[in-house]
Amino acid sequence: MTRRILILGGTSGIAVATARLYAAEGAVIGLAGRDAARLEAVAADLLARGAAAAPLFMLDLAAESDPAARLAEMRDALGGLDDVLLAYGLMGPQAGDERDPATARRTLDVNFTSAALWALAAAALIEAQGRGSLVVLGSVAGDRGRRKNFVYGAAKAGIAALMEGIAHRFGRPGAPPGIRAVLVKPGPTRTAMTAGMDRTGGSWAEPEEVARIIRRAADKGGPIVYAPGRWRLIMLIIRHLPARIFNRLDI
Repeated sequence: MTRRILILGGTSGIAVATARLYAAEGAVIGLAGRDAARLEAVAADLLARGAAAAPLFMLDLAAESDPAARLAEMRDALGGLDDVLLAYGLMGPQAGDERDPATARRTLDVNFTSAALWALAAAALIEAQGRGSLVVLGSVAGDRGRRKNFVYGAAKAGIAALMEGIAHRFGRPGAPPGIRAVLVKPGPTRTAMTAGMDRTGGSWAEPEEVARIIRRAADKGGPIVYAPGRWRLIMLIIRHLPARIFNRLDI
């Protein structure tokens, strides 16, 4: 049976790497975003890699006023829906987030408010149909407030709490057994979002490595999955460092 997936934020590096895994399975892959040229290029690549179809949905996800209605429209256009991957986000300079209310609002709106509304809409759709997976990209930045990116991290912490709540709801007695909600927390990954950073060293992952974890998460595991898995232990240590030590770290 052909799998049908909708990717919200279909041009991000991690999303594209994940979509290629689905393409190799012959899936129908819907790509949603606002950059038509980039979406068309991704769709062409996926079709060449074996995707059964790659319909495009042009919209500004962060500005959408009725995610539930748009999600239903996209599901109908896909001919059904098995997996939803929420992969869009925004990470700007921390200095701007701290000093400019408009910049901070944009960071919070994109990474939490709009993402939360899409996640809630997708959860309701999946629960109503009694099958499917919702996978949302979070970040290890949400595990503890760090001076380098605490506004972005605050938004990701909010999404983590939301997704844990959805997963809890999905796991309650009497809930449909074929539904899943998973938050994937990547560590530092070499994508366009991190292009201006020093990306040397062993802590950095490639999008393809994270994508493989995401694809598995849609079928099993969760509700919180670190990508790569070593970040679960790293962040456990960081979360439990005393403040007097943590505050001295340049992270």
